[in-house]
Amino acid sequence: MNNKEKGDLGELIALKYLTKSGAEIIEKNYKIKTGEIDIIAKIDNELVFIEVKSRSNIRYGYPAEAVNYKKIKKISNVARYYILMNHFNDVPIRFDVIEIYFNENKINHIVNAF
Repeated sequence: MNNKEKGDLGELIALKYLTKSGAEIIEKNYKIKTGEIDIIAKIDNELVFIEVKSRSNIRYGYPAEAVNYKKIKKISNVARYYILMNHFNDVPIRFDVIEIYFNENKINHIVNAF
């Protein structure tokens, strides 16, 4: 399985987890020229921008460690654009990271990750 396929599988697992948890999925793979957000959902009356990171093992670090300053800046800018274009100005927002550990069949949902 290549990295793209692993990423797609990780996002599918995260979507199932979120739906089971009662989240309302608004967008999947929302893209503009400057970047992408994996999942946008409504959870407990908050608009949540979610980055999904998956790993087969932690040899190269934990999945959330891949969400560095540059990635955070990119996600934040795309989120700002999404809020502006969809008139979500008065809606509380947050940024989460969902880690998928394939070898352990484990999901770690980091709320307010950044």
